[in-house]
Amino acid sequence: MKKNIFITVLMLFGLSLFSGCASMMHTWPDQERSAENKMIVIQERIGDGLKTGALSLDQSQIFLTTLQGIRTDYMELRDKIVYQEEWNNLHRRLDILGENINRSLTRTAQIEDPRNGDTIVILQRRIDDGRISRRLPPTEEREFQARLDSIRREYLRITEGGRSATHEERRDISRRLDSLARDIDRFL
Repeated sequence: MKKNIFITVLMLFGLSLFSGCASMMHTWPDQERSAENKMIVIQERIGDGLKTGALSLDQSQIFLTTLQGIRTDYMELRDKIVYQEEWNNLHRRLDILGENINRSLTRTAQIEDPRNGDTIVILQRRIDDGRISRRLPPTEEREFQARLDSIRREYLRITEGGRSATHEERRDISRRLDSLARDIDRFL
């Protein structure tokens, strides 16, 4: 009797162990969808970073190549019976790529400070102060105001509808603002 109970318990343990192992290896549709969503978001962020100039062409190519390698591995895992750990590794790689892109975008945003919009406001105050204090002759005040108005119109046209300026557009606006600031400095 004890022998039969022992054999029954052993068989139940073996079956539960076998069924547990078999259930660990199967398809993972939720993991597939999650990976697809991450890849879409990463690709869009790379494209946006390139469009706005926050990522250089070389940086975006490196990120896209890494994403393509991950996408190839994803295609091999899709619709196959695999262990959960394989999906975890793929998601980990996507998360690391996303973090690297974030660091690159953040680093570029920090380099750009102060922004051109802030500089426009600062120069407007300086022109107004020069006019009020009469340290700016009327002729120069009108010329500086006309130049600043022209830069402001160009900046607003570029950023119309929430569009981000390209790196070249930002650099051109910044160059023009720096030139105006130097000219104002001669009088103030």
